[in-house]
Amino acid sequence: MFFIPLNFSNISFTTYEARPCDSEGEFLPPGTPPPPLTDKTPDDWTPYRSQVEFELADYLFTKNQTPAHSIDQLLDIWAASLMQAGSRSSLFSDHRHVYKTINDTPLGDVKWQSFTVKYTGEIPEEGAAPWMGDTHEVWFRDPCEVVRNMLSNPDFAVEIDLRPYREFVTENNERQWQDFMSGDWAYKQADMISEDPDTHGSTFVPVILGSDKTTVSVATGQNNYYPLYASIGNVQNNVRRAHRNAVAVVGFLAMPKSMCLFHCQLFHSSLLYILKSLKPGMTTPEVARFGDGHYHRIIYGLRPYIADYEEQVLLACIVRRWCAKCLLHCKALNETTLLRSRLHVDVLIEECNFDTLWAEYGIVAVLVPFTNDFPRADIHELLAPDLLHQIIKGSFKDHLVEWVERYLFQEHGKTQANIILDDIDRRITAVPPFPGLRRFPQGRHFKQWTGDDSKALMKVYLPAIEGYVPEDVVRAFSAFLEFCYLVCRNVLTEKSLKEIQAALAHFHQYREIFKTTGTITMFSLPQQHLMTHYVHCIRLFGAPNGLCSSITESKHIKAVKEPWRWSSRYNALGQMLLTNQRLDKLVASQVDFRTRGMLSGTCLTSVLAALGTCSFLPFFLLFNHDFARTVSRCTCAG
Repeated sequence: MFFIPLNFSNISFTTYEARPCDSEGEFLPPGTPPPPLTDKTPDDWTPYRSQVEFELADYLFTKNQTPAHSIDQLLDIWAASLMQAGSRSSLFSDHRHVYKTINDTPLGDVKWQSFTVKYTGEIPEEGAAPWMGDTHEVWFRDPCEVVRNMLSNPDFAVEIDLRPYREFVTENNERQWQDFMSGDWAYKQADMISEDPDTHGSTFVPVILGSDKTTVSVATGQNNYYPLYASIGNVQNNVRRAHRNAVAVVGFLAMPKSMCLFHCQLFHSSLLYILKSLKPGMTTPEVARFGDGHYHRIIYGLRPYIADYEEQVLLACIVRRWCAKCLLHCKALNETTLLRSRLHVDVLIEECNFDTLWAEYGIVAVLVPFTNDFPRADIHELLAPDLLHQIIKGSFKDHLVEWVERYLFQEHGKTQANIILDDIDRRITAVPPFPGLRRFPQGRHFKQWTGDDSKALMKVYLPAIEGYVPEDVVRAFSAFLEFCYLVCRNVLTEKSLKEIQAALAHFHQYREIFKTTGTITMFSLPQQHLMTHYVHCIRLFGAPNGLCSSITESKHIKAVKEPWRWSSRYNALGQMLLTNQRLDKLVASQVDFRTRGMLSGTCLTSVLAALGTCSFLPFFLLFNHDFARTVSRCTCAG
C-alpha cells in the first residue's frame, strides 16, 4: 500500500505538513532530531525508592485492587519477614503510605474540578416543579491537559497520524478507509484550518467525545453515573479499541431524576463549560509535546461524538423517533432525503414557530447544542455511527429476533410457537465447539443481553430458525448479517462500500415479509434507518469500529464500576475521582519507566542482578526450579 497526501485547495502541500517546532513554537529545519523525552537518570524511580516499591504499589492498587485493610495486613507480614531475615528496612508502612506515594507522582496529574448549576428562571409561587429548586453538581478535568497527556504518551509515538491522508490499495489503486485521519472529514477540517496563514504547519488534533449513562448497582438504591470520555482522532483505531489509555474520563455529568427541557439544556451547558479550555486552541495554535519527543503547533477540533440513539436525540436537540442526521419525517424513515445541518436548523428556527419545528422537522427550538459555541462544529455531522446499539443490540436483538418470535406466535398460536422456540433453543445449544463460536447451554434465555451475547448469537441464529420461518425471513437475516460483518471490518474499500449498499438494499427488500405477514405495520425505526447513513459516515470518519459505543462501555468498567466497588459506597463519587486520578498516575509512571528501559525485567531479576546472583543463586534455585532458566540468562548477561 502507499499513501497520497491530501491536496488542499488554493495552497501548496507544505502549508499543512505538521512540522515539528521547538518549545516556543518556532519551526525546526527538516531532519532536526527531537530532544530527549526526559532528563531523568535510568535509576530514578521518583517518587518510589525502587522498582520493588513501584511494582508493589501497581500490583496492590491496579492489578489486585487490594482493599486498604488487606494492604495493611500484607505489609505487616512482609515487615515481619524482613525483620526475621535481619533487615531493618521495609517498604511501605501502611496503605496510607502507598496512597501518598502514588499521589506524589507528578506524571499524569490532571486535577478534578467542579461547578454547580441550578435553574435561575422565574419560579411560580404555587405549583412550582420540584426540579426548579434542585442544585446539580458536575465534576470534570481540564480536557486540554488530558489531550496533551495522550499526545505526549510514548506508547502512541508510532501509532499516531499527524496529518490527514488518503490511502489506496497498491494492486488496483482503490481507495480504502481505516483510521479516522483517512476519512474525508479530517481533510475538510484541515482545508478550513489551512485558510488561515497563521496555522500553516500546524498539526490538527481532533477531540473525540463520548457519554453514556451506566448503573453500578440496582439493589442498593439509585447508583447511576453519567461519565464523559475524551480521546483524540490522531491515534489509530486499534489503539483506541485496545484500551491502551487512549480514552480517558474527563467528567461526571449531572443525573437529574427526571428529564425536562431544562435538564436537556443542563447537559449542553455542562459540556460547553467543560470544553471551554479547548476553544482558544481551535483558532490559535498551541504548542504541545508528542510521544516521539518533538513539539508541534496544534489546532484542536471537535470530532465525532460517540453515543447511542437516545444520547444522539439529546445531543442533536431533536424529538425522539426522528433521525438526528437527516430531515426525514419520523413516520417515513424508510425513504431518503437531505442531511441536517447547523445552518439549515438556524434558518428554520428564525422562520418557523415552535409547534411547526416540533411537528414538521422534529426540532426542539428552545434547546441550543453545545457545538454552536465552537468553530467548525456541526452536531448533526459529528454524530458517529454506533455498531453496538444501532446494529448489534438495536436492529438485531430488539427488532429482528423479536419479530421472529412475534411471527411464530401470530402464525402458530402460543402453544405451538413455544414448542418451535424450544426447538430453536435446542438447535442453538447443539452448536458444536469451534474456535470463534460461543456455546449457549440455555439457548436464547439470558437474564440480560449484552453486546457480546448478541454478537455471539448472530453467528448461530440463522441456521437455528431455518425451516420455521418463510424463506424471505431467512434472506432478510442473511442480508442483515452480511451488512453487519461488512461494516465491522477494520479496513473498508470502495468495493466494500458497494457491497454494503447491496446488502442493505437486499435487507430492505426481504424485510417486507414482516409487514406482509402482519408481524409489524411499518419500518420507521431510527436504528434501522441509520443503517442508510453508514456509507456516508465511513467516507467521512473511516471504519466505524473505531467510533463504537462499545469502546466507552468497556471504559465504564475501569473508570466507573471498579472504582465504585472499591469505595465505601458513602459519597462514592469523590472516592471514584481519586481512584481514577491514581490509576492515571500509575499508568503514566509505568510508561515513563518503560520508555527509559527500567522495566525490561521483573523486580526479582533486577534485585538479583543488584545483589550479585552468583552467591545467591544456589539457595534461590533450590526453591524455584521453574525460574532457573530466567535467572541463568540474567547471570550470563551479567
